[in-house]
Amino acid sequence: MNARAILFDRTGGPEVMELREVQVPPPAEGEVQIEHRAIGLNFVEVYFRMGLYPGAMPAGLGNEAAGVVTAVGAGVTQVKEGDRVAYGTGPVGSIGAYSTKRNVPANNVLKLPDNIAFDTAAAMMLKGLTVQYLLRRTYQVKAGETIVFHAAAGGVGLIACQWAKALGVRTIGTVSTADKAELAKAHGCDEVLISGKDNLPQNVRALTGGKGVPVVYDSVGKSTFIDSLDCLQPRGLMVSFGNASGPVDPFPLTELTKRGGLFLTRPSIVNYMTDRAELEASAAELFDMVGSGKVSIQINQRFALADAGKAHEALTGRKTTGSSVLIP
Repeated sequence: MNARAILFDRTGGPEVMELREVQVPPPAEGEVQIEHRAIGLNFVEVYFRMGLYPGAMPAGLGNEAAGVVTAVGAGVTQVKEGDRVAYGTGPVGSIGAYSTKRNVPANNVLKLPDNIAFDTAAAMMLKGLTVQYLLRRTYQVKAGETIVFHAAAGGVGLIACQWAKALGVRTIGTVSTADKAELAKAHGCDEVLISGKDNLPQNVRALTGGKGVPVVYDSVGKSTFIDSLDCLQPRGLMVSFGNASGPVDPFPLTELTKRGGLFLTRPSIVNYMTDRAELEASAAELFDMVGSGKVSIQINQRFALADAGKAHEALTGRKTTGSSVLIP
């Protein structure tokens, strides 16, 4: 069947991406075919496009979308033809959501509740499941605690601020502009610091009576890593889950000792959704938070699939807030 997909033959800037005609075969055993209605946009896709996470060429992009099942392969019991579905996690081999139609492993696909729209689902699956494992599993935040969350006005950040608020957790967020600070506050962030203007460790110590915080969630990477360590209490946990400013430079492990025996983890969603049971349990919690209205998904940018390059330029230029979606 004819479809269109964003593909690239070499790594580089947004210009390497091309919208091409592709053939989508009938789904194989254990696969479902999905006609996409909306596709999520995430910073990790920039890493793949630039070659930070290398793969075989020609390569596709994207691991988050929502749509309708148009065919099912042999042995599929999770969903049926005509179901509204979404997905946002899977192995590297399942990358390719920047497309109008594709086959994906049925084990990665979830039935979408009727009260969640396609664009909302596409904007929240990877980001929302990321927040779920960060706040509920990597470090289980507790009511009354204070946390630091970088990029608080981004897609993951806005979900995290709301989810933390619903759990009774105080969030100190970082953003890059005053406008983004207002957006983060409007979505539950209690205190907002502006990167490059406010001294992060000093302000965090001042806001916590000199104690620091038990956990820092850092998706920025190189430019914030050491400051993040300096925000932690003794035996606090540094959660490094992204590289928006570049990979973290190597450092001696004794730096963790100097700061009070800190813990450091580098999680990924694939580490937390290792089987169907984990995925379903995590998604049920996400669907409940969104369906109840405790977490709203802020879609502030919509791009046509053909304009994926412009979408990446906006993303890397820090011109986006909240979530962004591609529309086939």
